Amino acid sequence: MWSLSAWRRRRTLARHPVDPQRWQRVRARLPMLDGISAEEDRWLREACVLFLADKHLSPLPGLELDGEQRLFLAAQAQLPLLHLGALNWYQGFHEIILYPDDFLSPQRHRDASGVEHEWDGEHSGEAWLQGPVILAWPGVLASGGWEGYNLVIHELAHKLDMLNGDANGLPPLHNDMRVNDWAQAMQEAYDDLNRQLDRNPDAETAIDPYAAENPAEFFAVTSEYFFSAPDLLNEAYPAVYQQLRGFYRQDPLARLQQLQHNHPRYQQPHD
Repeated sequence: MWSLSAWRRRRTLARHPVDPQRWQRVRARLPMLDGISAEEDRWLREACVLFLADKHLSPLPGLELDGEQRLFLAAQAQLPLLHLGALNWYQGFHEIILYPDDFLSPQRHRDASGVEHEWDGEHSGEAWLQGPVILAWPGVLASGGWEGYNLVIHELAHKLDMLNGDANGLPPLHNDMRVNDWAQAMQEAYDDLNRQLDRNPDAETAIDPYAAENPAEFFAVTSEYFFSAPDLLNEAYPAVYQQLRGFYRQDPLARLQQLQHNHPRYQQPHD
């Protein structure tokens, strides 16, 4: 049966082929993709083309992007969707605005006594409900490894969260997942992180303390760790790791452990 969407997909892929050498250069800059299968690699490469055709990347003055840099960003954006199926998970926005450096953003907060505070905060990324994603390019460049940081995944996790409305740490779960299980795992870990910081605001927590800001940031930060430091997340909050594994339908920890077992670059030196 003829499908307009399938025809558009084939047409876009045919019009924008990815040079294999360029793709390998992008892959070399993204260690977090090490260990994916050949089939997953093929899907990811095609998904990048479709993503770049669908989303408008808008570099601001002082920043210019070539094709390889656009692929570098797109590959990180598409990794979370690797096994999520055909649903348009990144619906509701069409533009990614890219700053050449961190940017000032107006902030507003009402404290417990009802007093409203306003200030300009320096940010490296933002995701607006029914609006664009905003990224600082140095943060994008610093992403892609196994260090527990990924600005692209963080901000796009907010977009997944917003599929249910305002970001609150609860993206639309699959039919085989239970909201109660998700809520219990996330809340217990969120409360534990906040208790540590209440005792010592300068504590060296297992994950970025920014996750304690609110449940939306907890989901975004733990999504970063799920893909870029799955061993640390699983050690600190195994129930959270399992919930994210169920949501993203991936197991980055298994990929990392296999690399550590089989790949010389990932093996610890022995005395």
